[in-house]
Amino acid sequence: MNFIAYQYFEGVDLMAIEGVSEGLIMTLIAEIGLEGIRKFPTAKQFTAWLRLAPNNKISGGKVLSHHLPKGSSRLKIAFRNTANAIGNLKEGWLAEFFKRLNYKKGRATAVSALARKLAVIIWNMLVKGQSYQPPSTYLFLDEKRKIAAAKRIQKQITKFGLTDKDIKIITG
Repeated sequence: MNFIAYQYFEGVDLMAIEGVSEGLIMTLIAEIGLEGIRKFPTAKQFTAWLRLAPNNKISGGKVLSHHLPKGSSRLKIAFRNTANAIGNLKEGWLAEFFKRLNYKKGRATAVSALARKLAVIIWNMLVKGQSYQPPSTYLFLDEKRKIAAAKRIQKQITKFGLTDKDIKIITG
């Protein structure tokens, strides 16, 4: 099945995404196919067609409500089922994303958000021909601050034109 999908989608391996099953790929082929997904100019339009994009009501720059529009399709159900299955995985960056959202907002919101993220990833893979590149491990806030501080110090050193001989670091 993986080989058939690989050939059908012109060398794009959708099974590289952790948690994606043959069921989602078969539903994707049956519902819209390769040419059907290319009819959407942006990933946002694709997710809106799937009814996975939030419907934000904004007044005066403030978000009043944000819910998913009603309506369902077989493809939306397949994306949501895959997102739910990824939520049960022990490791992987998509599972970590799901767990963070599940803790903050609840399982239903996490399933919807992950289904949308999967749709965007698959759209990028099929339309732009990108391979699946999971991001590096999540950096905690203190690690991000340390990296930002080091970059800031490096920038100041180059700004003042200092060399290694000018800088004397004393460690205690």
